Amino acid sequence: MNKIIEVKNFVKSYGSFKAVKDISFYVEEGQLFSFLGPNGAGKSTTIDALCTLTDFNSGGVTINGHDLRKNPKAIREDIGVVFQDSILDSLLTVEENLHIRAGLYSKNKKEIKAMVDDAAKITMLADFFKRPYGKLSGGQRRRADVACALLHKPKILFLDEPTTGLDPQTRLIMWETIKKLQSDSKMTVFLTTHYMEEAAESDYIVVINQGEIAAKGTVDEMKTQFASDTLRIVPSDIAALIKCLESFKIDYTTVANEVRIKLDCTIDSIPILYVCKQYIKSYQTIQGTMDDAFIGIIGREIS
Repeated sequence: MNKIIEVKNFVKSYGSFKAVKDISFYVEEGQLFSFLGPNGAGKSTTIDALCTLTDFNSGGVTINGHDLRKNPKAIREDIGVVFQDSILDSLLTVEENLHIRAGLYSKNKKEIKAMVDDAAKITMLADFFKRPYGKLSGGQRRRADVACALLHKPKILFLDEPTTGLDPQTRLIMWETIKKLQSDSKMTVFLTTHYMEEAAESDYIVVINQGEIAAKGTVDEMKTQFASDTLRIVPSDIAALIKCLESFKIDYTTVANEVRIKLDCTIDSIPILYVCKQYIKSYQTIQGTMDDAFIGIIGREIS
C-alpha cells in the first residue's frame, strides 16, 4: 500500500533538551493508525510538526507526497485536525461555525453550503445543527469538531484524543461515526488516545516513550510480544491446588480467592487444568489486552 505519511530520522529539540530523538515510522493510506505514549513522551511534539504547526530540527517528513518543509500549504490542504481543545466559537450555532470555517477554503456561497451540508450529514449533526456550540453536550461538540475538520474533504484526519472526557455511550457513538467515515471514504485516520480499547481497533500502532519509539506493530503483534494471557482459577481446595502447581514448578500468584497463572498463550492452560482438575471449582482463561501490552512496553499505565 501507499505510504501516505513517512517520517525519517525526525529530531525535535527545545534548547539542550531533545524532546524527540531520531524516530522513523510510516502510515499506509486508508489505515487507522494509533500513535501512543505517556505524557511527556514526545507524542504531541511530533503531531504538532506533522500538522505544520511547529518546525523540527532535522530529519524528513513527507505527507501525501509533499515535503513538510518545502510545501506545508499543500499538506494543510490534505489534512483535517481535531484538537483536544475545540477551536469553535461557543456563542455561534454549529451551522454558523461551519460556514465561517468553510469560508477559509472557498469564497463561493454554493460551494460553502455544499461543504457544510456534506460535513454535517457525515457526522449526523441535524439534531443540533441550529443550536449554539456552547450549549451542546461533550459528544455533540466533538462531532461538530470532526465536521469542521472534514469540510475540505481531507485525505488524512488527525484525531488528538477525540473521546477524552466522554461517557462510554457517547464514546461509542463517536467511534461509530469515525469508523463509518473511514469505511465510506477510505480516509487515513491518525489517532492518539488514552483509551487502549480504542487503539485495539487500529491497523497499526507506534508507541513512543522518552522521545524514542518503544514498540511498533499490529495489535496482534503487540499483544503477542508484550502482553500475557492469564489463567484465573477459583479453587475448591486452595492448599491442594498450590501444592499441585508447585510440584510441577508452575509459577502463580493469589488474589483474594483466585489463583492466577501467566501464560504464553491460552492453549498452555490445558495441561495445567488437566493435572490440577480435582482441585478446581471454576476457571477462565483471559487473553492479554492492549492495556497489558502498553504496560509491558512502558512499565506503567498511560496518563
